[in-house]
Amino acid sequence: MSDAATTPDAPTAKSVARKGFWVGVATGAYGISYGALAVTAGLNVWQAVALSLLLFSGGSQFALIGVIGAGGSGASAIGTSALLGLRNGFYGLQVSRLLQETGWRKVVAAQLTIDESTAVSVTQPDRALARTGFWWTGLSVYVLWGAMSAVGAILGNAIGDPKTFGLDAAAPAAFCALVWPRLTTTRARVVAIAAGVIALLVAPHAASGIPVLVAALAAVVAGLLPDRTIASAEDI
Repeated sequence: MSDAATTPDAPTAKSVARKGFWVGVATGAYGISYGALAVTAGLNVWQAVALSLLLFSGGSQFALIGVIGAGGSGASAIGTSALLGLRNGFYGLQVSRLLQETGWRKVVAAQLTIDESTAVSVTQPDRALARTGFWWTGLSVYVLWGAMSAVGAILGNAIGDPKTFGLDAAAPAAFCALVWPRLTTTRARVVAIAAGVIALLVAPHAASGIPVLVAALAAVVAGLLPDRTIASAEDI
């Protein structure tokens, strides 16, 4: 990617902005499932929406309400959610250098740094388009995710018991849908399988939420082992 912060031509910038908007629409639709599941896990409508606006990380939110809904402790819910949200911190290191925002814009950019906004911005050929992609994607996802969370929470209250419609399986299904596209390498697939086996072995002997935290050890061990697919420093 070029470091030049040149002004993008209008048609190209509009194309990137349009891409970011539609990513926001597709991602925001998940918010309905989250909102419905949040209220059935014990949150009220305002708490469900506030969690979307403040935490603003789909994987972390699904994990948190999943643990709470299964009767897990607040500590294990927060621990599981925090582990899943750590990746956004690593995204922030790269996105911060790319956007070079300052002041309040840097604070807002930090809140909007998620999988989708990072993916759209880092795949642009220059910094100006990266900024366009980041802001359009981040703001679109933020607004639509929050709005659809409210819709889902209101519908969740109206639906009642989610087991009647099989919605109790929606949270793990949605989480799998978020993770599946990232299992693009043998290493990632092995780590996922190992984590699943560890969680299954620990689940009968621990409180809800603890198996997920223990299963994270698979990723820690994988991170400490050398990656043979990286041939040189230039590949990092």
